[in-house]
Amino acid sequence: MLDVGALFAEHHAPLFRYLSRLTGDPDVAEDAAQEAFVKLVEKPPVPGQTRAWLFRVGTHAAWQTLRTGRRRKRILEGGVDRAPVGDAPPLPDEAAEAARERERVRRALDGLPERDRGILLMYQEGFKHREIAESFDVPVHSVGTMVSRALRKLALELRLDD
Repeated sequence: MLDVGALFAEHHAPLFRYLSRLTGDPDVAEDAAQEAFVKLVEKPPVPGQTRAWLFRVGTHAAWQTLRTGRRRKRILEGGVDRAPVGDAPPLPDEAAEAARERERVRRALDGLPERDRGILLMYQEGFKHREIAESFDVPVHSVGTMVSRALRKLALELRLDD
């Protein structure tokens, strides 16, 4: 029997944190995380693959929501961007600088292809190569190379933003 409560307690916070970083929008992240857990109840994954499965389903749900949002935004010609996720330092100057840096990194991440962005964020979240490979349907032996390439692309995006 699937213990959804225990799985939620174990995986929701890291899933939400990852999706927040992926999307830059905590509302989209929460909806995508919720959708992943609904799908978990509807059709559980193979035992032992739950974490990677939740992140894969959450990632796809978030991307779908973002694509839909971009289409709506184009149609409506506007929209309000949400503030970046994170705690602001207590001093105003530090808070402003941290906000500028978060926005700079967000722009650089947004400049990456979706797969590279997802791989980097899962890697940063502490996923094993096997879990990243399962989430993106790629061979395990190629994950290290994919992370390295994505990091080089991110570094280039950050240099271009200077």
